[in-house]
Amino acid sequence: MNKRPMQAPRIFHLTSLAALLASVALSGCSFIPTHERPAAPVAAAFAPGLTSAGDGAGPAAADLEWQAFFTDARLRRLIELSLQNNRDLRVAVLAIEQTRAQLQVRRADELPTLNAGITGSRGPASSGAITSTYSAGLSVTAYELDFFGRVRALSQAAQAQLLGSEEARKTVQISLIASVANTYLSLLANDELLRVAREALATRQESLRLTQLKFDNDAASKLDLSQAQSLLEGAKVALAQSTRLRAQDENALVLLLGQPLPADLPDGLPLGSQTLLPAVPAGVPSELLTRRPDIRQAEQVLLANNANIGAARAAFFPRITLTGSAGVVSNDLDTLFNNGTAAWTFVPQLLLPIFDYGRNQANLESAKLARDIAVAQYEKAIQTGFREVADALAGRATLGEQLRAQNAQLAAEQSRMQLIDLRFKHGASNAFDVLDAQRSLFAAQQAAVQVQVQQAQNLVTLYKVLGGGWKQ
Repeated sequence: MNKRPMQAPRIFHLTSLAALLASVALSGCSFIPTHERPAAPVAAAFAPGLTSAGDGAGPAAADLEWQAFFTDARLRRLIELSLQNNRDLRVAVLAIEQTRAQLQVRRADELPTLNAGITGSRGPASSGAITSTYSAGLSVTAYELDFFGRVRALSQAAQAQLLGSEEARKTVQISLIASVANTYLSLLANDELLRVAREALATRQESLRLTQLKFDNDAASKLDLSQAQSLLEGAKVALAQSTRLRAQDENALVLLLGQPLPADLPDGLPLGSQTLLPAVPAGVPSELLTRRPDIRQAEQVLLANNANIGAARAAFFPRITLTGSAGVVSNDLDTLFNNGTAAWTFVPQLLLPIFDYGRNQANLESAKLARDIAVAQYEKAIQTGFREVADALAGRATLGEQLRAQNAQLAAEQSRMQLIDLRFKHGASNAFDVLDAQRSLFAAQQAAVQVQVQQAQNLVTLYKVLGGGWKQ
């Protein structure tokens, strides 16, 4: 039976091929689902009474630079050092560069890769002689024509991951600044508690000495002596505890700063002179979506998973790749570039998935589930932000009144101590009354310091949870 000779494949002219590729690029489709921001699963406003006290017309926390919020020169210097040397922040910055490199890889996949190469081969010919073939030229290998947007979807996912890593760096910076400030305030509080404990220790040592002298002269009972000894040991307990906590605060600062505490730090302000801005407006919960980098990061993760769905959908459709080369061929390496014969190849390939044991369908289901997980995580980030702001607002609304009442109680205890001491010197009160007044005064002094630092730290936390601290 006669066979018809095979016809040579028709080769497109280069200009026609370029026009075809341009039309494909312009008409490329995308299977990425349309993104709709999920509704915020929180109340439309914070609880009544939380935003009225302290809310002013000043700038929002996210628009207020930390240098303006913190007025203590020593604290500002500590924050500067932490931003320069903290390892968590350094990791977050490096993660941005890593995701930026990954984005560049994805974007490079959208364009053909041009390679230059030289190859050589030796082998027997049909006549039995050994022949050599050498070639040199430029080639494009397996460039995918992105008809269905698979490569573009992967690039968009990488773009969202990059934006998410940038928001993650801002979140780390916000947390770092707040941690340095709160640790510094805790250290100041422990300095104040140490001062109070030393004063109480000195007072109780003198009380024990006088009580022991009276006991030796049968002017005080064994109960009075035991009470004086108990109060003295209590002061020693408080002194040891405050000393330990102060050392731990200093160790925490060293870790946050990423270096030992420098000796040339500027003078700081005592705890009672710390002036933070209490009038940072809380706004409404919906504003948290744009103020807080952690919520914006969660949304970028959602967008990345949404783009991965588009890539998974595109995998069901044909994948078209182009491989081609152009160069010279010669049987002699010495004449390859002088008298070599021009040669070129053009190999388009179309692959259509027919039966893959459900791999593409499983990848699509996995991408959809990852998107659903990202939605839940995004909503959880909003709820967490709402709770943190509400807690901080509740602290701002109540800690001021608590501190005022605590200071009034302290003033009353100081007056009581003075009156009882005066009565004791004139024989109108006994030693038990004096020791009880000392115990009450010491407890009131400690409580006043603790409420004072809680109020300052609460303002720092409010500044943090409202998105303040990430601006350079």
